[in-house]
Amino acid sequence: PRSFSAAELVRAAPAPLQPYLRLMRLHQPAGTWLLYLPCTWSIGLAADPGSLPDWHMLSLFGVGAVLMRGAGCTINDMWDSDFDRKVARTATRPLAAGDISTFQSFVFLGGQLSLALYVLMCLNYYSIVLGAASLPLVVTYPLMKRITYWPQLVLGLTFNWGALLGWSAIKGSCDWSVCLPLYFSGIMWTLVYDTIYAHQDKRDDIMIGVKSTALHFKEDTKQWLSGFSLAMLFSLCVAGMNCNQTFPYYSAVAAVGAHLAHQIYTLDIDKPEHCWKKFASNRTVGILLFTGIVLGNL
Repeated sequence: PRSFSAAELVRAAPAPLQPYLRLMRLHQPAGTWLLYLPCTWSIGLAADPGSLPDWHMLSLFGVGAVLMRGAGCTINDMWDSDFDRKVARTATRPLAAGDISTFQSFVFLGGQLSLALYVLMCLNYYSIVLGAASLPLVVTYPLMKRITYWPQLVLGLTFNWGALLGWSAIKGSCDWSVCLPLYFSGIMWTLVYDTIYAHQDKRDDIMIGVKSTALHFKEDTKQWLSGFSLAMLFSLCVAGMNCNQTFPYYSAVAAVGAHLAHQIYTLDIDKPEHCWKKFASNRTVGILLFTGIVLGNL
């Protein structure tokens, strides 16, 4: 029996279209959620006291998240197709498997970026410039695993840009006393979930010579993840205090802390399937915080 899911939608699409949908990871929406949720935090915090977040902006950023995550995955696969062929989990990706050519991927990338630019042009001028400034990070992130054990840090800088952009889209500029702690908390969060993600491929990564925080931390992973989680929670408290957040917000931060503590305590870094489930469960972290922001404003 068919279930209603992103993977089922991709499988139900016309066969010529499926490689492109898989190239942009439409069948694996966890990454899109993790890109989108920091945007929702920022949009929520920028709402006036007693008001709901701007639903038009939430929708616009949702479309942008799908497009930019798809573009990022396309760039990643174009850089990494040779590596992907050597890793069991990624060998079936469209470029690695030869389902589409590099030229076709390049044309598809141009289409995604053009649509994303159209979305960006719907924002104010400050936000257009700020959004465009993230493109070098999007393009260069896939190279980082070749030169540093901290590619997850660069991913954090990239994936949480929405924590800056959401506020500026509402207010017309950034209040750095709120936006910077929120951005930093997102970076710490990314270091948690993407280190867990990287543990899936650590054996293959050693053989092909790419780097990650999973390989750098090794058996000390849980201690590092605990430190990143504490830094995230502290930064969220700073951001909340600087925009006069209320009890529901701090309750949500506490719930986020409890979720992360359970996630890290029960983590088994030597079981790839387990690591994937822990990684994907971070959507709950983002939704908890967004709910606390909305209720805190109200």
